[in-house]
Amino acid sequence: MTTLSRPPADPSAPKPAGKQTLKSWLLFGLQDSKGTHLGPGGITTAHEKKHPWWQVMCLTGVDYFSTLGYQPAIAALAAGVISPLATTVLVAVTLFGALPVYRRVAGDSPRGEGSIAMLERLLPSWSGKLFVLVLLGFAATDFMITMTLSAADASEHLIHNPLVPAGFQGQNVLVTLFLLALLAAVFLRGFKEAIGVAVAIVVVYLSLNAVIVVAATVQVFTHPVAVADWSTALWTSHGDPLMAVAFALLVFPKLALGLSGFETGVAVMPQVRGDEDDTEENPAGRIRGTRRMLTTAAVIMSTFLITTSFITVVLIPEQEFQDGGVASGRALAYLAHEYLGVGFGSIYDISTIAILWFAGASAMAGLLNLVPRYLPRYGMAPGWAKAVRPLVLVFTLVGFLITYLFDADVNAQGGAYATGVLVLMTSAAVAVTLSARRRKQRKRTVGFSMIAVVFTYTTIANIFERPEGIRIAGIFILGIIVISLLSRIRRSFELHATRVHLDQEALQFMSPNVDGPIAIIAHEPLRTSAEAYRDKLRSAIEVSHLPFEHEALFLEVIVDDSSDFETELQVRGVTRHGYRILEVHGPVVPNTIASVLLHIRDVTGLMPHIYFRWTEGNPVTNLLRFLFLGEGEIAPVTREVLREAVPDVTNRPWVHVG
Repeated sequence: MTTLSRPPADPSAPKPAGKQTLKSWLLFGLQDSKGTHLGPGGITTAHEKKHPWWQVMCLTGVDYFSTLGYQPAIAALAAGVISPLATTVLVAVTLFGALPVYRRVAGDSPRGEGSIAMLERLLPSWSGKLFVLVLLGFAATDFMITMTLSAADASEHLIHNPLVPAGFQGQNVLVTLFLLALLAAVFLRGFKEAIGVAVAIVVVYLSLNAVIVVAATVQVFTHPVAVADWSTALWTSHGDPLMAVAFALLVFPKLALGLSGFETGVAVMPQVRGDEDDTEENPAGRIRGTRRMLTTAAVIMSTFLITTSFITVVLIPEQEFQDGGVASGRALAYLAHEYLGVGFGSIYDISTIAILWFAGASAMAGLLNLVPRYLPRYGMAPGWAKAVRPLVLVFTLVGFLITYLFDADVNAQGGAYATGVLVLMTSAAVAVTLSARRRKQRKRTVGFSMIAVVFTYTTIANIFERPEGIRIAGIFILGIIVISLLSRIRRSFELHATRVHLDQEALQFMSPNVDGPIAIIAHEPLRTSAEAYRDKLRSAIEVSHLPFEHEALFLEVIVDDSSDFETELQVRGVTRHGYRILEVHGPVVPNTIASVLLHIRDVTGLMPHIYFRWTEGNPVTNLLRFLFLGEGEIAPVTREVLREAVPDVTNRPWVHVG
């Protein structure tokens, strides 16, 4: 058994030119990009190894748990002395809001589709596709900012380490760009599933954080004056305790970074080992393991969020959280160096840099799984978008631009990150609310709707407080929609069918034509009277010169959802008013006709001839009807689809128009 990923090259064959070599390298693995570069959302086959839920928790945890690297500092900067109170509100939203929602999402999308797919099933046609594109824009914001923010915070930990040469000071942008480039290099080389690496990183990182929390807690209790000062400031900073609590409720949306990781947690579901009797229709064990994974991760993270928000705000001077302060974006690292020494602090810095960098890898892998999951199926992605390497280069360049625009500032990127996370969580809450309502689960509908209201408030508050997040998301959304629509237009003349199946009756209709050709008349399915068929047949004989001796078939395409792209066609043979009719449902009339004609040619070995009437109306209007409604100028478009699919004119079905 060979371990080569491609066949060996023929030494006598001429070497390709430089341009062709680069193209081949970029598009390598085009047909099997997921198999070559598995990410958190990679779909594993039945024979591939699955993993215990706790190991998969570490895979999603590199994103979720890594926020401890910057979350306490951001919380202290945003909420000041009431940071622990605001964090408690955040934890309550996590355990009683996000967790129940995503436990439900796990049950409703056990193959890792997530809340976006749940909403896609509820919204038909173009409205559903456009809504998904908008959500993909927010998801892209989430993942892209995860990459850039994590790399920026990793550079903070690296630069502020006392053992690092002073020349690195102020070079945050360059260090961040280097880390992003290193991440891209790994994916260009070929990133594979690395749950083992994730387990090692997460276990070490959480263990070091636990040591810091214990050591800092000891320091808190040995300095009761610091606790008393903080307590006094907490209850007097806003006039009275009730106002402090109210302010904590208002300010907690700024801490929404601590909610990240749930969407990724659902995406990794295919990696979770289920029960032996699990089936794809009922993967009960996988669902149970995923819910256990989500719950455990939420409890661990909630514990760390509360304890770290307390020890950092008590032990670290307020001015150190500001931009340029030694605790800016690295509060726990500050405590590690301050109370456990440079040696332990440096080990913690290395661990933090590793998990933050790996969180970027998780985000990149999430993007590489997210884009191919939806856009090619919609016909809204260029052909090269199915290959990993071009996408890696595009995402990396976007990451460079974001880093430059935000000057590698962790705090400045927090708003955009939180916006992406909160919109996805709000959409998930809406999705599970609609799911519960559809199943007539009244209590759960009320409960999930209340959670949806909380997330909606949090999202809106975050947008008003930090509008740069919605601006960045808007740029991503606009870019995705424009590129997707242009790609859909460009691919409009491709064959859409993934498979064509003729039923027994349809095959019998063609069996008398042993010598060919097979004459087929295109007919509108809305006109099904005997007179309509008779008129269409007479027109084909008189105007289009259909041979009178051939017994013609009628082909009717019923447009179901014109926004679909890749479809499987089922062709039924029916008899109506004595006429033989091939009936097929498809998203676009010309492309469906072309696919059926080519399939008939391949199945029978006979050349089909299709007969049309010219379509009345303005050509521009008909073109728009074709692009968005699947109808319009049928005859010339069918001919164009066949021309692109079959360059050899002698092997191409004939199109007659009269």
